[in-house]
Amino acid sequence: MEQTEKINVEHFTELLAKFIALLVIRLPDDVMAKLAELSQRETSPLGRVLYEAIKDDLSLAAQLKRPLCQDTGILQFTVRVGSNFPWRNKVSEVLRQAVLRATREVPLRPNAVEIFTHVNSGNNTGTRIPWIDWAVIPDRDDIYIYGYVAGGGCSLPGTAKVFMPLEGLEGVVRYIFDQITSYGINACPPLLVGVGLAGSMDVAAKLSKTALLRPIGTSNPDAATADLEQRLTDGLNALGIGPGGLGGEASVLGVHVEQAARHPATLAAAISTGCWALRRALIRLDADLNYEVLSHKGAVL
Repeated sequence: MEQTEKINVEHFTELLAKFIALLVIRLPDDVMAKLAELSQRETSPLGRVLYEAIKDDLSLAAQLKRPLCQDTGILQFTVRVGSNFPWRNKVSEVLRQAVLRATREVPLRPNAVEIFTHVNSGNNTGTRIPWIDWAVIPDRDDIYIYGYVAGGGCSLPGTAKVFMPLEGLEGVVRYIFDQITSYGINACPPLLVGVGLAGSMDVAAKLSKTALLRPIGTSNPDAATADLEQRLTDGLNALGIGPGGLGGEASVLGVHVEQAARHPATLAAAISTGCWALRRALIRLDADLNYEVLSHKGAVL
């Protein structure tokens, strides 16, 4: 590797290690705004106490530069890279090295445990971890990287089910309510609920995670899907789960639904939930590694 290339790769790694630090310490702008809105609307005395505790937690995390939740999860990345991005072949290794560096420097709790040996690597890397979901965008020379912390109580215990088409959306809605009112509250409400609808379980599961990356307050561009999102949001909020699951005005930050066309014989649904501590971030880098953190306006790495 030439010296100039080595310097650029080192700079790329340093930027992404700092991006990971930002990801676990500071919530994105849309989540902060939604939590502030829900806090203002809360009428339950205990709910107000919980929102004050959330506010204190966020303030201390920023002040002390420490993760806002002790479970710093499994690091997952969704990469949308331009076909002409000059560092495309380096991205996987750069992300791995950035995870190693962030684990040491932030620090992050080691969470990568091998399936058969039960050995924790101690550095948040392991077989296929950090997980990277790829897409190549033709005729572009930049890269978009979504970082997401999947914790043990939120989106990692997701669920998926394949229905007979006769059960229709009524069966899907019943399934969503059953899940959110059972294990769902383990994910530290108010939740962001990601729902994937498709013809197979694997596609639905991927879409449910993709739904969590969408900014809160946005709607699916399909009118029928957007209507379902709103109905689910209203219905789940009417349950009064409240912050921390202790009762209150809002059960969810929102419900996001993503869909793909299905086979005539199947209707698959998957659910991924994000905590109020919805630790995700989006960065764009150009060919010269100039960056903008799109999820955290004005953030400097």
